[in-house]
Amino acid sequence: MKNNIKLVLGASAAALIAVSMGAAPASAHVPKSVRGNVVLTAHLTELNDSGASGKAFAVVRGETIRAIGIRAKGLTPDAPHAQHIHYGEQAMNECPTLALDTDGDGRLNTVEGVPAYGPVVVSLNTSGDTTPASFLDVSRFPVSKNGSYNYLRTNVSFTDVAGTGYPGAEGLGTAAQIAEAIRDGEGVVVIHGIDYDGNGTYNVSDPEGVSELDPALPAEATDPAACGVLH
Repeated sequence: MKNNIKLVLGASAAALIAVSMGAAPASAHVPKSVRGNVVLTAHLTELNDSGASGKAFAVVRGETIRAIGIRAKGLTPDAPHAQHIHYGEQAMNECPTLALDTDGDGRLNTVEGVPAYGPVVVSLNTSGDTTPASFLDVSRFPVSKNGSYNYLRTNVSFTDVAGTGYPGAEGLGTAAQIAEAIRDGEGVVVIHGIDYDGNGTYNVSDPEGVSELDPALPAEATDPAACGVLH
């Protein structure tokens, strides 16, 4: 993977990635050749008492994420975890609290969190399309091994999201406007997927039931598990 990073970004950008993900001493300086980029980092904390945590980084230039990485732990073991960058012009652009639990069931589903973190603007999957159209394609998101995973993807472009049908997407601007907001520190990384009943798989359990996003999916597969703002 390190070789692939160097091929895409160059050795100095690879050094920045190592610093961001904790693979190099914290005192290491940002190389001059990547100072034209905006470097964002996020500390991921649990939602819905998931026990999940981690950190994320993104190197953004213009309308492209040159590299984005996530290191997460405490997740449902050996299960896929949908993950996205969220942003909304009308959102608070922060992580939600149970104050947004509008149906009073004691948990936050994805839509209840939208006023805080906004709709999906980038799907952080492992292959293929990264637009919001892929936000529910669970099969293309990283699978946690024993509850942890390291994720890296390069050269991800921001796109216009109006018309995707995701809640709140109609009010967003162009790809350039979204990219500018993310560079300004208004993007929120959210990881989804919680095995509430602890049976080792995502299933339609009580009282969570099916996902509010797609009745073909259990709520366990789409409820938010961890969140962090890309500062």
